[in-house]
Amino acid sequence: MRTTPVSAKHHPHDDAPDTADAFRRLAELPDGPEHDALREEIVEAWLPMAQRLAGRFRSRGESYDDLRQVAALGLVKAVDRYDPARGNAFESYAVPTVTGEIKRHFRDHMWTLHVPRRVQDLRNRVRIAVQELSAGVQGAGASGRQPSVAEIAEHADMSEEDVRAGLEALESFSALSLDAELPGSDDGYSLGDALGSADPALDTVVDREAVKPRLAALPERERAILYMRFFRDMTQSRIAEQLGISQMHVSRLISRSCDRVREEVMRGAA
Repeated sequence: MRTTPVSAKHHPHDDAPDTADAFRRLAELPDGPEHDALREEIVEAWLPMAQRLAGRFRSRGESYDDLRQVAALGLVKAVDRYDPARGNAFESYAVPTVTGEIKRHFRDHMWTLHVPRRVQDLRNRVRIAVQELSAGVQGAGASGRQPSVAEIAEHADMSEEDVRAGLEALESFSALSLDAELPGSDDGYSLGDALGSADPALDTVVDREAVKPRLAALPERERAILYMRFFRDMTQSRIAEQLGISQMHVSRLISRSCDRVREEVMRGAA
C-alpha cells in the first residue's frame, strides 16, 4: 500500500502543516484502504490546530476533553468536504468548519433551557463586544469599568434593546436548582427559600374595589353599622347599645345591607 506522505514543511503557524499534495492525492484516490490511510494521516497532521481552536472555548463550562472531541469531529468533516480543486488553502476552510462545530455543540447541548437562535446570536455578539471594549478597543475599557449598554450597542452596531437581551442571555447559560444554597448563606438557606409566595390579600383587592361604590351608596346608618361590625370588630349587642336600637334590628340591618351590596356587585359583574 502506497500513500503520499504528509510533508513536514509548515506554514507560519506550527499547527498548520503543508498537506496540499496529500489533499490532491486524496482527491484522486478511489474509496479503499489507501484512501482511508491517507485521510487518517491528514487528520492527524491537523489535529493540533483543532485542539488549539478547542482551547479558545475552555472557559465556557464544558470540559476540554469534550471540546477536543467535538473539534476533532469538525476537522474530520472539513477533511471530507474540502475540495483542493477550488484553490483555497485547507486552513481557510477548516478553521470556520471546526469553530462552527464547537459553537453548534454549545448551542445544542450546553443550554439548560431552550433559547431561540436569535438570542444566542445576540449573546455571542454582545460577549465579543464586551471582550473587545474591556480590552481597550476604542478606549472604553481603559478605566477598568464595564462598558455601558450604549457603548456596546455602538461598538457592535446593535440596538440597545438587543444588547440588553444579549446581556440577559449571558447570565442565563445554565439554570440553578431551587435547592441550591445561596452564596454567603451558612444556615442552608436555599434559592427556593428566597422566592416570594402569593399574597392572600391580593384575592380580595378586586372585591374591595367593586364593593367601595356600593358601600358609599348605602344610608349613613347602615354604613356606620357595617364599619363598626367589620372594621372595629364590635359585637352586635355593643352596636345596638351605642345606637340605641335592639340587637335584632342591628342583625337585620347588617343582613339587608350585605345582601344589597352583594346583589349590586353580582349585577355589575354580569
